[in-house]
Amino acid sequence: MNDRAVNASHVLDRVLVLEMVRVTEAAAVAASKLVGRGDEKAADAAAVQAMRTAFDQLYIDGTVVIGEGERDEAPMLFIGEKVGGAPGRGPKIDIALDPLEGTTITAKAGPNALAVLAAAEEGCLLNAPDVYMEKLAVGPGYPEGVIDLAKSPTENVRAVAAAKGCKPDEINVCVLERPRHAELIAELRALGCGVVLIGDGDVAGVIAVTDPDTTIDLYMGSGGAPEGVLAAAALRCVGGQFNGRLIFRNADEKARARKWGIEDLDRIYRLDDLAKGDCIFAATGVTDGSLLRGVKYLRGGRMTTDSVVMRASSGTVRWVKGEHRSH
Repeated sequence: MNDRAVNASHVLDRVLVLEMVRVTEAAAVAASKLVGRGDEKAADAAAVQAMRTAFDQLYIDGTVVIGEGERDEAPMLFIGEKVGGAPGRGPKIDIALDPLEGTTITAKAGPNALAVLAAAEEGCLLNAPDVYMEKLAVGPGYPEGVIDLAKSPTENVRAVAAAKGCKPDEINVCVLERPRHAELIAELRALGCGVVLIGDGDVAGVIAVTDPDTTIDLYMGSGGAPEGVLAAAALRCVGGQFNGRLIFRNADEKARARKWGIEDLDRIYRLDDLAKGDCIFAATGVTDGSLLRGVKYLRGGRMTTDSVVMRASSGTVRWVKGEHRSH
């Protein structure tokens, strides 16, 4: 679907677009106080608590469809939890969230940690189980179908290079630096591609394909399925193509997928399968990264935040710089 053809939702009110930034700001600020402290769990817990509190100030009847895990795994922001300050009264909205995308990099003060969420009308975001997903993404401006997860990395690089009018060795690919990607990285380098390795934060990695300043053409590799839905929501807003295929390591993970209504375990999901209709994507930087700057503490008890918020129906991307009192 062309992004310009997305109709504005009567549910996702224009005011709500900026209200979502308040939610990611709250989570980012809370997590920022634990940057470099070496405690992943504490940083994540602080972001979760702050995001949960911020949601309660919004006039919505929200349901978490992608969150911190299932009810028995997470104390709050679990899948199925109701959020918002107007249950039964406000607009019904499905929410995918990651209060701290990059817990390890936050603990180590590394780059690209984000507080991130996506919101859409009820039923418009895939209830992705917490398993791995093989991902393939390219930015806007290419013919529909230029990428295909059913094809090899080499075939996808060559297709994008042909569409871009360049040689395969002029293509840059972002890949999560993990042992499981050794063969993928070797194949890409054999083509002469530039491989941009990131330590964590694959939502930011996928979004990087939409920004010419990053020089990243493609994103490849496997990461969390929930993060795949979040990234797909962002691409819905700014353009681009995304393919995802769930990866199941055991029978328990397959059973979890079926619990969420997923029967075709080998299905390749396209952008509209993961996030459809009008949707909002919001993110605030926790640490400095390619997409956003992190939270900065100033003299005089002030701090600054750097956020982005996007909406599919309008194609609008707003960069929001905030200055706040530190508490």
